[in-house]
Amino acid sequence: MERTLVIIKPDAVQRGLIGPILTRLERRGLRIAAMKLIQITPELAARHYQVHQGKPFYGPLVEFITSGPVVVAVIEGRDAINTVRKTMGATNPALAEPGTIRADLATEIGRNLVHGSDGADTAAYEIPLFFTEAEILSYERAVDAWINE
Repeated sequence: MERTLVIIKPDAVQRGLIGPILTRLERRGLRIAAMKLIQITPELAARHYQVHQGKPFYGPLVEFITSGPVVVAVIEGRDAINTVRKTMGATNPALAEPGTIRADLATEIGRNLVHGSDGADTAAYEIPLFFTEAEILSYERAVDAWINE
């Protein structure tokens, strides 16, 4: 099973979209392996967004992600990274495919509701920033046999 990090950003939390976003991921056959509501500190944001340091949008990105509570989750499933990214839609909601989280619920690139790891290496780096191995659960659901061959 593949794992990825999902962050439901402050705009989604403030708008009451935690449930709808998680529902869309679960309906794709993915399962929640870990989840918590946290306030990201500037230090944690700097570590999380280190690849963007020096870019013009870095400061506003850190300011936004630390502006309110977020939900962080480890999402697990077959091809989880790709499935989460397709379900989220393009970073810019104006370019996202209809039916995706961002196309249906977001309005602008700076308030695009959700983050998902963009690859296996990124997920391997991001997940331990927010979760210890002991906090991540692996389990089978009765419905899994109806989702995966």
